[in-house]
Amino acid sequence: MAKVFLAKGKGLRVENGHPWVFRHEVERIDGEFEDGDIVEVYNFKKKFVGKGFINSKSQILVRILTRKNEEINIDFFRKRIQDAWEYRKSIGYVNNCRLIFAEADFLPGLIVDKFGDVLVMQTLSKGVDRYKDKLVDILVDVVNPKAIYERNDAKVREIEGLELKKGFLYGKSSTEVEIEENGIKMIVDIENGQKTGYFLDQKENRVAIRNFVSDKTVLDCFCHTGGFTVNAAKFGASKVIGVDISDTAIEQAMKNAKLNNVENKCEFVVSNVFDYLNELDDKKEKYDVVILDPPAFAKSVHTIENAKRGYKEINLRAMKILKKGGILVTCSCSHYMKPDLFFEVIKDAAKDAKKTLRMIEYRTQAKDHPYLINYEESLYLKCFIFQVL
Repeated sequence: MAKVFLAKGKGLRVENGHPWVFRHEVERIDGEFEDGDIVEVYNFKKKFVGKGFINSKSQILVRILTRKNEEINIDFFRKRIQDAWEYRKSIGYVNNCRLIFAEADFLPGLIVDKFGDVLVMQTLSKGVDRYKDKLVDILVDVVNPKAIYERNDAKVREIEGLELKKGFLYGKSSTEVEIEENGIKMIVDIENGQKTGYFLDQKENRVAIRNFVSDKTVLDCFCHTGGFTVNAAKFGASKVIGVDISDTAIEQAMKNAKLNNVENKCEFVVSNVFDYLNELDDKKEKYDVVILDPPAFAKSVHTIENAKRGYKEINLRAMKILKKGGILVTCSCSHYMKPDLFFEVIKDAAKDAKKTLRMIEYRTQAKDHPYLINYEESLYLKCFIFQVL
């Protein structure tokens, strides 16, 4: 087994618990290896740090699997998957949940979402992809799903030197799976929906709007398949407008509204949200509640400045079309947009919009997306709820 030695002065972050070893942190590698192999990691004093997957094609050279000098075998992976499933059951997330959250569940590169009795699986690192068939067998044994669907069409796989693919790995089911979340029915397109088909991380935040939408007019921007839209309508909103640039997402959102018998309260618009907000501002239209749940504007550290401008623009426009005392629910799912930075961007937008914000609540991702304190990338979703005065 090859040995990776961290450079002096560059390994403390990894030694303190972060699971990624970057190329520039490595002094040397002793021994031969193939991409996807398991290697041992040592600090510059030759003290054992851990074992993990190596991939020379990635900036993340090693993804740590364990801090113990233990054998990585089928029993190892079974224990990790069993532990992840037991954690979800302990917090009451059984029917629909993120079953495995990669590094946060100590299985780097592995994502598994559970939609009823169907699992959707992503193997996003070279190392974990090697074990895909064995992981499927373990998931069948531990969770007993009806089917497991592979959504390995994420572009990040190309960086790892992996091909893009999707399809059933085990069993068969419809690729449109009906789930129930917060007492609301939703259809999840596991074949063509974004990522695994549905954003489970917003589950608790969708419930959090309950007290603010009764008898109110609500604008849901970047509505995707209607998660916040349908929740708002079911929670008593008088009218909800969902806006998204994707025709496919809007079609699915309309189906979800009809599935919950709230189609008479919901209106859906295919539009660029930036343009749509500008049009509403020009028309002097006003809403009681505006929800902003955009895709990640900052997908790398190099795009933060552009992302800040994007977040500021949509928040500024949203504040302008809110009635005095209205509610702004604003989110960012980019890890690179740190909570403090996102907060400052919102403050800056409020200043330019000549609005005063009263913060009601700050929220993060649902509990089935756990956060490791030594792995800050696992805390990525921010959700602020403000009253705009």
